[in-house]
Amino acid sequence: MWGRRLLSSPLSPGRCRAYRARAALAQLSHVLEAELESIRGAGTWKSERVITSKQGPHIHVEGSRGGILNFCANNYLGLSSHPEVIRSGLEALEKFGAGLSSVRFICGTQALLTPEDAVLSDELNHASIIDGIRLCKANKYRYKHMDMQDLEAKLQAAQKHRLRLVATDGAFSMDGDIAPLKEICSLAQKYQALVFIDECHATGFLGPNGRGTDELLGVMDQVDIVNSTLGKALGGAAGGYTTGPKALIDLLRQRSRPYLFSNSLPPAVVGCASKALDLLMESNAIAQSMVAKTRRFRSKMAAAGFSISGNDHPICPVMLGEARLASVMADDMLERGIYVIGFSYPVVPKGKARIRVQISAVHSEDDIDHCVEAFTEVGRKHGALP
Repeated sequence: MWGRRLLSSPLSPGRCRAYRARAALAQLSHVLEAELESIRGAGTWKSERVITSKQGPHIHVEGSRGGILNFCANNYLGLSSHPEVIRSGLEALEKFGAGLSSVRFICGTQALLTPEDAVLSDELNHASIIDGIRLCKANKYRYKHMDMQDLEAKLQAAQKHRLRLVATDGAFSMDGDIAPLKEICSLAQKYQALVFIDECHATGFLGPNGRGTDELLGVMDQVDIVNSTLGKALGGAAGGYTTGPKALIDLLRQRSRPYLFSNSLPPAVVGCASKALDLLMESNAIAQSMVAKTRRFRSKMAAAGFSISGNDHPICPVMLGEARLASVMADDMLERGIYVIGFSYPVVPKGKARIRVQISAVHSEDDIDHCVEAFTEVGRKHGALP
């Protein structure tokens, strides 16, 4: 009787809560493990590699023997390890310290667009643009990738809104293609819309003077807002910027939450980026070197039988289709001393897996030829080439 009474006695409230918490945690663990296993089974598991040296065309990767040729960095101009860029960063670090330890003045609750406005976004815009659009309160329209007929239809539908903003990547990071800015700007003028471009994969090297896609396509006076980064070609550290009409920038300083609630950039980052810009203003030789090497890689890969997406951009996606194929080929490339990464769903659409190769001005012609030879060998091994 005592045993039965003990077993049937109610648990204390605290023990009940603990039991329910453990049960919920066990359920969460089960759900997460099942999701992770499905990712592994689909061949889309993304392993993280550890680089144990400074950024450059030749790097050291944890677990690999000897030096590795790096063909997957955003270091388009090779400035992340440029001695003058490093020197400027050290000077700023010594003069101003490691950081300012504070956000900017805190106020405001919203950014540029309101529920009265509309934003029209290319369907393949970068995830950061997509997330920003989700967070804003504007009416949202998505047009087919670089499809000007669809954009015009969406602009016609958006005429009822106060402001209309067309948002597009200048150069698309997964496909290496470039937005048709002439046509976009023409439609924007026709329907009295603003044009916003994200130049993260264009600043510093596209266009005759490295100003970006708007310079490349001759529409610098027609693009209203330019957003870009200091974390790729301009030294590769962190941070970014937005340029546009003064009144718009003043408003963003007052109301943009990411600006207001983020710490100021570390002085060393500012010092490095400033020197990178100085070097590019002095000469376009670095950018032109990258252009020639990009053409060399693209032409040799096409001759070998690979399909390369995009046109004349240093992002050179080797299109493979199957996620598992992209993953195993990237692993085999690392075994042959070439650092590249396979991209698959959800980073890119299903059935469009690829290995994204990125050319830098500091790659030598021998580096590029060696990469092509390794791709050809690996491609034949896995049936990607005849």
